[in-house]
Amino acid sequence: MNNNINIIENLLSFSDEYEWLDYKENWFAKDEIGEYISAISNGAALCGKEVGYLVWGIKDKTKVVVGTSINFDKDIDGEPYKHYLARKLKPSIAFEVQEFEYQNMRLVLLIIPAAKSVKTRYNGVDYIRIGSSKEKLSKFPEYEIKLNNVLVNGIPTIVNTPAPDYAQELTFEKLFIYYGAKGISLRKNTFEKTLKLRTKDNHYNVMAYILSDQNSIPIRVSIFSGVDKTAPLFSVKEFGNNCIMYSMDKVLEYGDAINIIQADERGRISERKDVPLFDYEAFHEAVLNSFIHNKWLTLNGPQLSIFTDRIEILSHGGLGLDQDETGFYNGSSLPVNEILANIFLQLRISERSGRGVPKIIGVYGKEAIKIEKNRITVTIPFNRISVNSFEIVSNKVSNKVTNKTEEKIIELIRDNPNITISQLTIKTGLSEPGIKKNLKQLKEKELIRRIGSNKTGYWEVL
Repeated sequence: MNNNINIIENLLSFSDEYEWLDYKENWFAKDEIGEYISAISNGAALCGKEVGYLVWGIKDKTKVVVGTSINFDKDIDGEPYKHYLARKLKPSIAFEVQEFEYQNMRLVLLIIPAAKSVKTRYNGVDYIRIGSSKEKLSKFPEYEIKLNNVLVNGIPTIVNTPAPDYAQELTFEKLFIYYGAKGISLRKNTFEKTLKLRTKDNHYNVMAYILSDQNSIPIRVSIFSGVDKTAPLFSVKEFGNNCIMYSMDKVLEYGDAINIIQADERGRISERKDVPLFDYEAFHEAVLNSFIHNKWLTLNGPQLSIFTDRIEILSHGGLGLDQDETGFYNGSSLPVNEILANIFLQLRISERSGRGVPKIIGVYGKEAIKIEKNRITVTIPFNRISVNSFEIVSNKVSNKVTNKTEEKIIELIRDNPNITISQLTIKTGLSEPGIKKNLKQLKEKELIRRIGSNKTGYWEVL
């Protein structure tokens, strides 16, 4: 009984409709229910689920519990209804009928095994769910092809799915460098097998493609000058087309660069309080999760959108096959890409401790994470102390992004336009070559310029 209640509460936590789940109130149609069982059995297989569910007693759209009087033991053509259904399903699947009370209402739960090896048919016809509709599978040949492939080869993953034909000549120099920087040696004659970079028929797989030196997968950071995407686009930074380890590091560095430290003078008595624009650790965990759990099969990378009041980090694909929302929010880590997650763990990029989501929730609340059928979006709100914060961020997230060292140099130049390189080295602790390098970068970004000669001139902040 308690297990049924746990199933219902978990199902109710999902906000979208799925190919393996449907709700009914008190609806009964003798043969159409059998067609739904076929559709959900095939849909569960297509989605990599062990079982699917039909639930009576809950409104489909609102998920309000209303109860039901449907009876699967009633007589239909001289036999119990559930036997009538079982006789017409081919191959025979051992669906279960569970009756129980939930919120003082009677519910009926049909637990339907996923199709195995061959499609599940009712009265000799295959069915599938498309959105909220039950349809004959033959009307949707693309779904039929996908389902047949799943039944023969298993659910597609980045390991068993080959990279595109144009991506079979790959190099991995950057991956070797990345491993080396972590103190781990890869052997050239065994690394492809160790990291599982080829399919059974010896083609490079999708994981090989995303770890290779060069790919065509975009990873963009879009900056908008408003609170939604109807606002003018301020700039776009592209960090993709690269080994995803390097792409991820660049995104994290970018986040660090825009996380300005604000002086909080509110209620000041003695010491000034420095407040970051956002919690970088929560941002770090959100970006890390977006790379590990992204559905790379679509050849689309995570996306970041920066607005005047927040950052949104989107990963494609939704939850992992065996992950439910309750476990997700509690930090029970079931990765979408198991082998990729192991690589991140080996490289000590992630801990696989399940602390990421709880960390984000601890800082910003459960509402910061939106789970949809084909995506997960994490929102990192800005803690702006003054109205000028976004103006500072806008300058930094454009092509003129500055790091903390460059910020310090700009501050020193603003305070003293005649400051010398020697004075800058003393105040920043950098070497003379380091100061010259940063000054060159700032000039190239058109953030500063030199007026006059090196000896008699002065600096100007633009």
